[in-house]
Amino acid sequence: MDINLPDVLAEVEQACSRYERALVSNDVAVLDELFWDSPLTLRYGVSENLYGYDAICDFRAGRPAVGLARAVLKTVITTYGRDFATANLEFQRVGSSKTGRQSQTWVRTPAGWRVVAAHVSLLDI
Repeated sequence: MDINLPDVLAEVEQACSRYERALVSNDVAVLDELFWDSPLTLRYGVSENLYGYDAICDFRAGRPAVGLARAVLKTVITTYGRDFATANLEFQRVGSSKTGRQSQTWVRTPAGWRVVAAHVSLLDI
């Protein structure tokens, strides 16, 4: 298996950057677009477990759009072949002492790179 093919890695880095911009600006349309539209998609958040694309969209639509600014401390993206990737990052919300962790599993679909599973958690450090 080819790990981190340069062209594939660049594609996933671009998708992840687009996701980050949408997240901190609360661009719900882009956030929804970047998740796979399937009942099999899941997202575990800090205080919620979301099963299926519809549940994830409902969460995004109802989430307050305040306190979204964050500093990304570290990002690790790994691609496996041409159609599968993981993206993991550490972040810190502005004004918070907690470190957050975000993991995403990305798959190339006919519509482009999409998140099929995600997990967000906070550490008290």
